[in-house]
Amino acid sequence: MNGEEIKSCCADAYSRDIVAMLLGDSYHPGGTALTRRLADHLRLAPGARVLDVASGRGTTALLLADVYGVRADGVDYSPANTALAQGAAQAAGLADRAAFTTGDAEHLPYDDGIFDAVVSECALCTFPDKPRAAAEVARVLKPGGRLGITDVTADVGRLPPELRGLTARIACIADARPLDDYARLLTAAGLTILTTERHDEAMSRMIDQIQARLDLLRITAPTRLADAGVDLTAAPAVLDAARAAVTDGVLGYALLTAVKSRAERPGDLPPGT
Repeated sequence: MNGEEIKSCCADAYSRDIVAMLLGDSYHPGGTALTRRLADHLRLAPGARVLDVASGRGTTALLLADVYGVRADGVDYSPANTALAQGAAQAAGLADRAAFTTGDAEHLPYDDGIFDAVVSECALCTFPDKPRAAAEVARVLKPGGRLGITDVTADVGRLPPELRGLTARIACIADARPLDDYARLLTAAGLTILTTERHDEAMSRMIDQIQARLDLLRITAPTRLADAGVDLTAAPAVLDAARAAVTDGVLGYALLTAVKSRAERPGDLPPGT
């Protein structure tokens, strides 16, 4: 399967309602609490322009627009997610500060150097061409602008068979990288690493949350699970393997921030830096 087919499969999977039912609103470990921690590291200020790459249904971008007063743009590969996110912005009264576009993280539909900050949560691990995506983020950032990501980390060579293949890739596992590899990707794109943090406990909590919600849906809506293509026979083994991988240090979750080459004069810095 080529890169475009992988991206289409991921976009289709993450636009389904069953994913929201299993993962919750944020679609990533740590939820909105970790998003706020990430935003605080970026020192966002009202009026800053922020891009959320792989914005899904808009949870992160809308939180940043609402709580931090930024102008948030979101880009997602799925037209369905774009429409849902824009509807959520209108419903929340944030349409004047949040806009969503369908696009590819490896070919961002924005001009050079226009964003004060870029965020991406639980997404870089799914991009087939990670160096290209990192270069695109660096391209759209202003000098002195900051990048913040939270993402799945994995020692790929030690992943068990249950956590390999396309399904595991869509689940943000099969093509995840060690934290140091993400740092090297960003450094190669011209960014300087500022912060790295481990949040492996957030991955464990999400696995438990998925297990609990899956057990509930198995009782209350088994037909809906079957119609959505959820393999009830395979799911327990996959979740058990993921839980064991976290315990063994093979699988985890991390926060990372970086900055584009700093401006020479304080007056050149974007808002909040």
